[in-house]
Amino acid sequence: MKFTKMQGAGNDYIYVDCTKKLLKNPSKTAIKVSERHFGIGSDGMILIKSSDKADFFMEMYNADGSQGKMCGNGIRCVGKYVYDNKLTDKTTVKVDTLSGVKTLELKLGDDGKVESVKVDMGAPILEAEKVPVNTAVLKPADGETAVINQPLVVDGKSYNVTCVSMGNPHAIVYLDNDIDIKKFELEKIGPGFEKHEAFPEQVNTEFIQVVDRKNLNMRVWERGSGETLACGTGACASLVATVLNGMCDDEATLHLLGGDLKINWDRENNTVYLEGPAVTICTGEIDE
Repeated sequence: MKFTKMQGAGNDYIYVDCTKKLLKNPSKTAIKVSERHFGIGSDGMILIKSSDKADFFMEMYNADGSQGKMCGNGIRCVGKYVYDNKLTDKTTVKVDTLSGVKTLELKLGDDGKVESVKVDMGAPILEAEKVPVNTAVLKPADGETAVINQPLVVDGKSYNVTCVSMGNPHAIVYLDNDIDIKKFELEKIGPGFEKHEAFPEQVNTEFIQVVDRKNLNMRVWERGSGETLACGTGACASLVATVLNGMCDDEATLHLLGGDLKINWDRENNTVYLEGPAVTICTGEIDE
């Protein structure tokens, strides 16, 4: 199996061109290649397939072999892969996903290759039951359908959470500015959110510090992968949540461990845009 390892803001995946030949057991292969000591090492695997709805189809697997619906960093690298490998000559590319068709605007560097990508991520999903949230456990405020700044007890401690889906479910939590976010013990806290009964499909959890109205610090615990250096859908969900909580502008930069992502929520058209880097690390070949 020929592969390319790529990363967007440190969120790394193994990419396989399946436009001509499919993998026999992608879930099992995803577990194998993602292992950082005995495999290639990644947050998961992404297959690029043909599509009858768009230019390409993106099929995403987490490091534990579970299938995800959408990945904002991953889809940017899909755009770079298909252009740099001459699968398309378009700089506006449509990619189908389990969360619908996304439009990518490719930005080329001086070498003629893609260096960054802007993605139309579509409308945020706020209705609790569609995120989905188990409203018997985590309820919206009276008269509301969205979970915004509502209390949730995780491992005996109460947190206020805001829930947003960008094709996959996210719970956003805010940290005080006197906490060193880089030393925050995410590995101890994240799993309690991920598998909490409030989230029937498990959940990605973003821990946010508001620097000012245009800058947010973020760390993320992703379902099926643990902590990752970045999460594109998580950054989008976090911007939306922070706007809903009145703490930032409609456009802001999210500062993640792996780099920066620019997010803009066009509220007039109810569309979120994600912009960030896409980088090829290496190519190679491995048994499936």
